[in-house]
Amino acid sequence: MSIAPSTIDRSTVERIVREIVLAQVGGPPGKPNLVVSVSARHVHLTDEAVESLFGAGHKLTVAKDLYQDGHFAAEETVMVVGPRRRMLPTVRILGPTRPEIQVELALTDGISLGIDLPIRASGGIEGTPGCVLVGPKGVVELSRGVVRAERHVHMSPADAEFYGMADGDRMSLRVVSRCPTTFHDLLVRVGEKIKLEVHLDTDEGNACDIDHATGVELLKT
Repeated sequence: MSIAPSTIDRSTVERIVREIVLAQVGGPPGKPNLVVSVSARHVHLTDEAVESLFGAGHKLTVAKDLYQDGHFAAEETVMVVGPRRRMLPTVRILGPTRPEIQVELALTDGISLGIDLPIRASGGIEGTPGCVLVGPKGVVELSRGVVRAERHVHMSPADAEFYGMADGDRMSLRVVSRCPTTFHDLLVRVGEKIKLEVHLDTDEGNACDIDHATGVELLKT
């Protein structure tokens, strides 16, 4: 089973990660600039999986740099096949490659595929369901790795100090929009050389109408 490689278009790339940068008008001096990104369905692959799906020696091609330095949306896509051969035909690959394969979907994607998606932090794939990935040169069958990504906020040690947070803590995100919403239990992930960024999935982003948001704020819980 194979699919022909597809060309990327601007609208598809923009759906992958829509970066909403909102000015913190009237905030205290030195307040970090908060970015809220909506991550559409995507796949993280290993080097071996890239070669299995796209051919020996193949390397991912950068289509668009993402907000975090060194991360990118690739030109390559794969078909994700779930139970009873339900499928998503063109799911974007994000780079760089990782030690383990992870497929990140929204709740509505899981319903479409017939997969009961567990909510997990990135890398927490133990006991998760699998699927089949189909590329132009091959197929990879996964016994695990399909998740709904837990909403989270990336921050540097300086940002963590500003908010009084530590890695693994929880925060809330308040979104001011036509559908004002507060998201609770954002997982805090602290790392060196990381920009302050919240990740929501497409269901969450649509629910709060993030594209028309006039303000966002991180809150202690």
